[in-house]
Amino acid sequence: MKLKSLSFAAETPPLSVIAAAKLAGVSVPADASLPPDSPPVLQISDGRKLRGVLPLLLYFGRVSNLCGGDAFHDAQIVEWLEYAPVLSVGSAFENACKHLDEYVGSRTFLVDHSFSIADVAIWAGLAGAGLRWESLRKSNKYQNLTRWYGSILAEHGDSLNQVTAAYVGKKGAAKSKENPASQKSNGVNGDAEKAGTTTQGKYEVELPGAEVGKVKLRFAPEPSGYLHIGHAKAALLNMYFAQKYKGEVILRFDDTNPAKESNEFVDNLIKDVETLGVKYERITYTSDYFPELMKMAEELINKGKAYVDDTPREQMQKERMEGIESKCRNHSVEENLKLWEQMVAGSERGLQCCVRGKLDMQNPNKSLRDPVYYRCNPMPHHRIGSKYKVYPTYDFACPFVDSIEGITHALRSSEYHDRNAQYDWIQRDMMAELRRLRRVHIYEFSRLNMVYTLLSKRKLLWFVQNEKVNGWDDPRFPTVQGIVRRGLKIEALIQFILEMGASKNLNLMEWDKLWTINKKIIDPVCPRHTAVIEERRVLLTLSNGPEKPVVRMIPRHKKYEGAGEKATTFTRSIWLDHADAELISVDEEVTLMDWGNAIVKKIEKDQDGNLALTGVLHLEGSVKTTKLKLTWLPQIDELVKLSLMEFDYLITKKKLEEGEDFIGVVNPCTEKETAALGDANMRNLKRGDVLQLERKGYFRCDVPYLRPSKPIVLFAIPDGRQQAGLK
Repeated sequence: MKLKSLSFAAETPPLSVIAAAKLAGVSVPADASLPPDSPPVLQISDGRKLRGVLPLLLYFGRVSNLCGGDAFHDAQIVEWLEYAPVLSVGSAFENACKHLDEYVGSRTFLVDHSFSIADVAIWAGLAGAGLRWESLRKSNKYQNLTRWYGSILAEHGDSLNQVTAAYVGKKGAAKSKENPASQKSNGVNGDAEKAGTTTQGKYEVELPGAEVGKVKLRFAPEPSGYLHIGHAKAALLNMYFAQKYKGEVILRFDDTNPAKESNEFVDNLIKDVETLGVKYERITYTSDYFPELMKMAEELINKGKAYVDDTPREQMQKERMEGIESKCRNHSVEENLKLWEQMVAGSERGLQCCVRGKLDMQNPNKSLRDPVYYRCNPMPHHRIGSKYKVYPTYDFACPFVDSIEGITHALRSSEYHDRNAQYDWIQRDMMAELRRLRRVHIYEFSRLNMVYTLLSKRKLLWFVQNEKVNGWDDPRFPTVQGIVRRGLKIEALIQFILEMGASKNLNLMEWDKLWTINKKIIDPVCPRHTAVIEERRVLLTLSNGPEKPVVRMIPRHKKYEGAGEKATTFTRSIWLDHADAELISVDEEVTLMDWGNAIVKKIEKDQDGNLALTGVLHLEGSVKTTKLKLTWLPQIDELVKLSLMEFDYLITKKKLEEGEDFIGVVNPCTEKETAALGDANMRNLKRGDVLQLERKGYFRCDVPYLRPSKPIVLFAIPDGRQQAGLK
């Protein structure tokens, strides 16, 4: 669709619409010649027109995929689009800022967990106020709103700053051009693109044959472990496409292997999917379709498209690799059905057999060389007990269940690439026997691989069983529960994965990028506290310090009022970290953070290297002149014990090759515990709270304060800087 022009009044350019077009990558000639107070008009080259800010925002929002979720999601967006004009009413501006400040207090975006056209509209309302908003922003009166506004500019500043530079004057009024009509030749994007063309975002991709309102997807994990970051990519991409095409997602458990599966895994997978914010229509199980799958297997045997094979497994694998047909391949239908009955009964003879599809043993794609459809397994199933002795393979069950559930598109990672042809073949054979089955489109995306990380559930299970970790939610694990426990915010994970998109290029991603995104989310709001390493801590006695402890209330975060206040005690004797004290020279002036300057007059050192310092407060001194800015704690009984936990990768090799033994590269040292003392305010921390220990980094509280003898356990959160190994 080609766009002819965007017309508006020169005095009131529609910033939100212009910004939305810019973000959508749409270049449309601007015409600032409409009479004052006229609504903006978008003219299509075929003569059609759209009038008004709201319709144009919805149009460009759809083009740029910045709107278009479920009905409630879209309604929330419209609610904000209708609210945004309040920011242009002078008398209502400050009240609107106050309302927005309260709303974004614990949010990164206005609607759900992603940037939308609602954020564009509110950003434009603030930016359009010019100096009025800038003065409020600099005053830090509305800290949450200032943080939100800054985060929007941090991600989209290249486009948005061009818009404000072109259309916002110093007083916030629209910039008037001497010859408004001359703007007709310039695109809103200020580039040479033809009107109506678009540039796709990183994850703006199309599903083949998709129709809006008719797309049905499924996320189908096997309940043999907890959800990890690789599964999270698949789950979030399914949700993304469902929202894009106004479709739905089914959460299906591929429970075809009773030896590996359990209700514990089912329960935790549901918990993890909900943690990710993935909205699904219903939960299904492949085991719901076992009767139909068995009937289909029997039909294929009857039609000569499958056969029962008793070749030993290792020999079968060798024959498949070499393209050698099984001795059982040409058995009669009657003989195959007799052996099938033995398999269903779980008899001794049946346990020696499996059902194989009769595909193409000479095909260069080895997945088509008569794959296994059914195996015997006498173990009870976690849902249905011992009812069945035979279970379908994933390769057999998936194309059937996808089709019978009405799935239109199956998202599969690139590790299944060679088996996509097998999926199509098996599905065609099934469709010939059951007319109500329909073809399912496969959409392939790249598997997510992380450096120094194993994502195989079999290998992760080895770490659990061999007690190398403390369970599936261990903070060293790449599971959703593990990385959240370590301190990752779900918003960061969603942003990280959606930025990669549905590309088919292989990804080997650095953890640093994910933790950098996380830092941008937590740093503006997490409270600040103080800790001193307990071992060899150093006492600094200030001769002119307060005779009795003095308590003052100071902010827990100097730039975020919402973090509240903390009580800080000032005493004559204070604790310093030994590493800091070693850097101080006699008569050196240092800054004690949140207090002021002090001059160290005397340094004593015993034969074991322990230090004791004496000094005087010099509060009139300038903090700008000191080299050392030191954290400290008062010498009081109310300090709390801390256990600071740092973690390293579970393996020492950046990337394992296919089939490479991982046990030889298991990291022998993956956690380090450091005893410390913390300020008394940390007694109020709750499990899951994120904080910054000043000059030490970010932490998540895993075990809160219980009693004086038991330390608060804090997990170190990586901040995106290159990680060094633990020693």
